[in-house]
Amino acid sequence: MTSTIAPRVRTLVLLLLAATGLLLAGAGPVSAHAALTGSDPRQGAVVDKAPQQVSLTFSEKVALADDSLRVLDPKGKRVDRGDPAGTGGTTYSVKLHSGLPDGTYTVTYQVVSEDSHPVAGAYTFSIGAPSKTSVSVDDQAAGGGVVGVLYGFGRYVSYAGFIVLVGGAAFVLGCWRGGTAVRSMQRLVVSGWLALTAATLGLLLVRGSYTGSGKVGDIFDLDLLGQVLQTKTGAALVSRLLLLAAAALFIAVLFGAYDKRDDEEKRDLTFGLAIGGSVVAAGLAASWAMSEHASTGLQAGLAMPVDVLHLLAVAGWLGGLTALLVALYRAPVETPVDGAAVRRFSRLAFGSVLTLVVTGVYQSWRQLGSWSAFTGTRYGQLLLVKIGLVVLLVGIAWISRRWTARLAESGAAVSAEAAEEGENKADADADVEKERVTSGAVTSAATTESGAADAGAGAGSERAAQLARQRAAVDTARRKRERDADPNRFGLRRSVLAEAGVAVVLLAVTTMLTSTEPGRTEEQAAAASSSATTEANAAGALTLDMSFDTGGEDGKGVVRIDLDPARSGANEMHVYVLRPNGRAFDIPEVKVAFTLEAQDIGPLPVVPDHISTGHWSASGVQIPMAGDWKIAVTVRTSDIDQATVSKNAQIG
Repeated sequence: MTSTIAPRVRTLVLLLLAATGLLLAGAGPVSAHAALTGSDPRQGAVVDKAPQQVSLTFSEKVALADDSLRVLDPKGKRVDRGDPAGTGGTTYSVKLHSGLPDGTYTVTYQVVSEDSHPVAGAYTFSIGAPSKTSVSVDDQAAGGGVVGVLYGFGRYVSYAGFIVLVGGAAFVLGCWRGGTAVRSMQRLVVSGWLALTAATLGLLLVRGSYTGSGKVGDIFDLDLLGQVLQTKTGAALVSRLLLLAAAALFIAVLFGAYDKRDDEEKRDLTFGLAIGGSVVAAGLAASWAMSEHASTGLQAGLAMPVDVLHLLAVAGWLGGLTALLVALYRAPVETPVDGAAVRRFSRLAFGSVLTLVVTGVYQSWRQLGSWSAFTGTRYGQLLLVKIGLVVLLVGIAWISRRWTARLAESGAAVSAEAAEEGENKADADADVEKERVTSGAVTSAATTESGAADAGAGAGSERAAQLARQRAAVDTARRKRERDADPNRFGLRRSVLAEAGVAVVLLAVTTMLTSTEPGRTEEQAAAASSSATTEANAAGALTLDMSFDTGGEDGKGVVRIDLDPARSGANEMHVYVLRPNGRAFDIPEVKVAFTLEAQDIGPLPVVPDHISTGHWSASGVQIPMAGDWKIAVTVRTSDIDQATVSKNAQIG
């Protein structure tokens, strides 16, 4: 039976690595939590004269650096002057030099959203008429590359460390106090503390480069570290380190002084540790709540304490589950985890799950805002995966509860047998002791006759001690085999191991969720973009968005057609090709055709010129007459992959 333990633990480790890989695979540029909802001049606009400034509007407040907003001319030279500044609400602007020549200008921005995540992007507008530009806006993103992977890994480790630290300590203090003397439990909780401390220090170092240049060399830039310490996220990380110092004292008392106290002192110490540990755990959870999703947006004052409860419930359930797994596999035979401890943890886990359901429903409503966001946004899709994993975990936990009940029943029977066996053994030991005393009195006179006999007795005592140790080792191995052969304990081990495996993947998905733009924000940004398009159409311009899928690699996206003034005669046309996340990217070819089927006119082909990354333009597009025109766009993403999409629109 024991030979199956190592492969199962190795399986859990492989699941951990797979989940970490899943996290890192999705740890490229994070989805922005503040979305660009408007700009002046707007994207693709052609203005008659040079504007005095460029203004950007986001879905929430953002933090600016000296070069957060930049405006580049067609040759890539900066034409902005001064530092960017807020102009009220969520709008920010930067002034431009006067006398700018005609051509296409590129606006780039890199800011930090209120919930601590970097936001980057770019777009173009033109003065007088579009022109070629040497500026590339492809993959304008923050939080990517090696630094992004390091930051994502640090976040995962910090969550895992918090869960193991808080959940493991809660399991020992609240469910199995005998675990204070078990070395494997001590190692588990200390490992959680070390992981959280190391990850927090790493996040502090990486943070400046993560929200800025993204260069590995800037990780150890002390100036950047100083700037990070002045931000909300930096303050939260420093607070976490201070609380970890208090957590170290808690661990020292729990696994040091506690076991040396008598029962009366242990009761008082337990109460003090429970109060102090709860305060420290809540403070650690608050270090996330005060700097991430919960601290911004709708009902932030209520969302932060709810988030603290949610994190504590996660730690109590998953961290306690990890501690139970270690106790089942690694606890010594002399102090095995008993059925009573497992039952207490079962009650703790049940309360944690109820708390998770209540707080999770509130968080889902707050972050999504609508049923459509479940399937229409990446946040909602990840949330559905998380809900599925939680349901699976609860199902396995139900199986574990059944094994727990059986283990408790068998444990009671074994205890009764052990008590009876103990009484019989005590009687036998008493008889043996009487015989030993009698024989000892007879032999003592004989053994005192010579010194040689004394030396022989000493050698005999040493041999007896050695034999006693061997018998104890054999007895321990026998009891371990008997314990491992218990089908109820073996079944509980398997179900708890399965729970832990699902929990590892669940933690990876949760970490990805915290780095994903909430569905409510994404839909608000889409609504704002739609409103801006409607306003542009009302002013005489036409904007159409069409989704395409060529079936090849990187073959999905959106093609946007801007036609101005959308009247019969000459028109200015702009074509934008965007990834599903809204970022511009280049493809080998774009073609447009206009057809007025009612009058049997067309198709009238137009091949626009490539202006910049993801941007094509054509001037003087002739529309012969007003009517309901079919606008077809052919996009080719590789030598063999292409698709044609179309929409009808009223022109003229």
